[in-house]
Amino acid sequence: MRTAVYPGSFDPVTLGHLDIIERSARIVDELVVGVLNNNSKNPLFSVKERVNMLKEVTSHLSNVRIESFDGLLVDFAVRCHAAVVVRGLRAITDFEYELQMSQTNRIMCPDLDTIFLTTDLEYAYLSSSIVREVAHYGGDISAFVPEAIVERVLEKFVGENSFGGPENEQD
Repeated sequence: MRTAVYPGSFDPVTLGHLDIIERSARIVDELVVGVLNNNSKNPLFSVKERVNMLKEVTSHLSNVRIESFDGLLVDFAVRCHAAVVVRGLRAITDFEYELQMSQTNRIMCPDLDTIFLTTDLEYAYLSSSIVREVAHYGGDISAFVPEAIVERVLEKFVGENSFGGPENEQD
């Protein structure tokens, strides 16, 4: 059985992430989506929230499993018995960083390969940070994230009123 790991922070999961997940799931027998618990970042959603959202939006994929992890990706991949890491590429700038990471992972774990999937052109501009920025200012994020999580993202910004309402007008 060929198992792959698709790691990321998924804060929040975007339609671009979901596209890579669905396409990867067609290539491998089992896909483990690894939600990174990165203590150096200040995430919008807790790891548990991100795992639950991913479980919800991937429930139609029988060979996809969602797990959280911290530490090194290669250690997580070994624990999952994965032979492959899946990474999505939006632009050439992603490739330079991802190539460096895949080569480092290969040194640490010679049996672990990385495959790169280019994003669908429809999502080439999309990132979780863009979604957070648009949501922060009260914009419509329905074209960026799965419908099931739109309200959850927007709820994180309720009360901030930082999107130019009357309360922010200066006299």
